[in-house]
Amino acid sequence: MQRYWQLIPLSVKILSGGLIAVVLVVALRPTPEPLPAAPSLPPEVAVIAASPRPQALSVTTQGTVAPRREIDLVAQVAGRIHSAAQNFVDGGFFAAGETLVSIDDRDYQFALVRAAARVKEAQQALATERGRARQAQREWRDLGNAEANALFLRKPQLAAAEAALASAQAERDQARLDLQRTAISVPFAGRVRETGVDLGQYVSPGTRIATVYDTKVAQIRLPLTDRQAALVDLPLGFRGDDHSPGPAVAISGVIAGKQYHWSGRIVRTDASVDTRSRMYYAVAEVVDPFVADPGSAQVPLVVGLFVEARISGRQLPDIVTLPTRALFKRNRIYTLDAGDRVQLKTVDVLHRGRQQVWVRGELAAGERVVIGQQSYLQPGLLVSPRIAAEDSRVVEQEPAATPQGDSDAAPQPLGEAAPGAAAPASVAAVSGAAPGS
Repeated sequence: MQRYWQLIPLSVKILSGGLIAVVLVVALRPTPEPLPAAPSLPPEVAVIAASPRPQALSVTTQGTVAPRREIDLVAQVAGRIHSAAQNFVDGGFFAAGETLVSIDDRDYQFALVRAAARVKEAQQALATERGRARQAQREWRDLGNAEANALFLRKPQLAAAEAALASAQAERDQARLDLQRTAISVPFAGRVRETGVDLGQYVSPGTRIATVYDTKVAQIRLPLTDRQAALVDLPLGFRGDDHSPGPAVAISGVIAGKQYHWSGRIVRTDASVDTRSRMYYAVAEVVDPFVADPGSAQVPLVVGLFVEARISGRQLPDIVTLPTRALFKRNRIYTLDAGDRVQLKTVDVLHRGRQQVWVRGELAAGERVVIGQQSYLQPGLLVSPRIAAEDSRVVEQEPAATPQGDSDAAPQPLGEAAPGAAAPASVAAVSGAAPGS
C-alpha cells in the first residue's frame, strides 16, 4: 500500500488534497441567517410655496431716436442767395418763421411794380367801359325800345374789362407772393440737420436748401413680439391722447459715457405688423426732447441715439414668481400634493429673467413647487419636502416703470420700485428668443 502511494505523482496528490479541503469547507460552512431589508427613504427635494397675486410686467425694448417731423426745405423761386442766418449751419437751431436764407429779391420787386401798374391800367379800362355802358343805356332808353341789344349796351366789353382787371390783380398777387418766397423760412421751430446751399449760390425752383426737423417732439419706434404686446396696453386701434393716454415709457441712453433718463408715452402703433419679422412697432413720443433741466445734469435727447425703452405693463391677475430652477422643459414644473407625491403641471411662461420666471397657471396659493433635481423625479413619486432657504428666492433688482397715471413722472432709478408698488419684472425685447424659451 505504501509502495502504491509512492507511485502516485505529486501533482495528483496536491490536487486531491485541495479537492478534499474545498469539499470540507463547503460542507462545514455555517448557514447564513436572512436579515430584514432596510426601509428605503423617499428622496428629499427643496420646495417653495406658490403665491399668486396681481403683478405688472414691464417690457424692455430698444430703438433709435428720430424726429416726428422732418422735411427737405426747397426753393420756390430762382435767384442768387445773398444772405443766410448765422444758425443756418449743420446742427443749428431756429425759431418758427425765422428767415434762414434770403434770395436776391430785386427782380421780384420790379415785377411787383410792373404788375401793380397793370392793375391800375385795368382799373382805368374798366371805369371807361362802365361809363360807355351807362351812356349806351341812356341812348337806348331815349329810343323808347324796351328790348336792348347786349352788344349795343356793351355788356361783352364790360365783362372783358372786368376779367382783365381780375387777371392783372392775380398777376400782382403772384408777384407779391414770389417776392415773399425769396425769404425762406419754416413754420415750426426746429434744427438744421444738413445744409444744401451756401451764400452766393444760384438756386432754381426745387433746389434743396436744407434738411430740417421739428424739435418739439421726438419719437422712437419700438419693436415688440406678440408675447410682449400682450403684456402692455398698446393703442392698436386708436391714437393715445390726453383723454386716453398710452403706456408710460422710461427711456435710457448713454451719452459721452454717462447714462441719462427721459420719460415719454406710447401714442400709436404702425399701421400693420412687419411682414418679415412679424413684430409689432409701437411709437413712443418724448415732448420737448431738447429742453434741458437747468437744475439738473440732464442733457437733451439726441436724434439718432440708440436707447433702451421700458414700457409699463398692464396689471395681470394670478401671476406666480418662481426661481428659474423650478422650470424645466420650457414650461413645466413639479408640484407636491397633500400626500407629498410629485405632480406634473404645465404653466404659461410670461417672462424668464436671470434668476426668476413669471408664470401663470393652475397654481393655488400655498401649493408647493419643487425647485431643482427634476431629472431624478417622476409623477407619482413619494418625496420628502424641504422648505427652500430664503436666499433661493432672491428677488431680481429691476427698475420700476414710470407710473401710468402721471405723464410727467420721471422714471425711477435702477433698482428702486415705484412708491407703494412692487417692482415689476422686465420683459426683454428683441433679444432673439421669446420669453419662456
